[in-house]
Amino acid sequence: MRFIRRPWVAVTTLLILLLGIAFLTQVIPYRQIMEANQEVTRARERLAALEAENAELEQQVAALDTPTEIEKLAREKLGYVRPGEVAFVVVDPPGADDEPPAPEPEPEEPERSWLERVWDFVTGADIGDDG
Repeated sequence: MRFIRRPWVAVTTLLILLLGIAFLTQVIPYRQIMEANQEVTRARERLAALEAENAELEQQVAALDTPTEIEKLAREKLGYVRPGEVAFVVVDPPGADDEPPAPEPEPEEPERSWLERVWDFVTGADIGDDG
């Protein structure tokens, strides 16, 4: 039976292997927690935006119940005029229907090294990039 002459090499190798396994088993759950936190944050932002939009729509509904608002909408949308008033139609000049210029493309991000990408993976900095 042959014994290992340098037991510290075997112990060090085993220790590094165990530390690597422990590290990898902690990175994946950590990333999942970070992704879930970001989803919750996005959901809260969306909820706040929807609540603000809902409040604005409720104000519009309340405003539509007034006779002044109804008259204003009838004049703007339907072109109604009162007896004795003169209605004018404003026509856009020719060429006003041209499409606006296309926006400039966003500058591309510089290529990142593999070490930076690994660090972003470990810290979860790459999670927010996808959406």
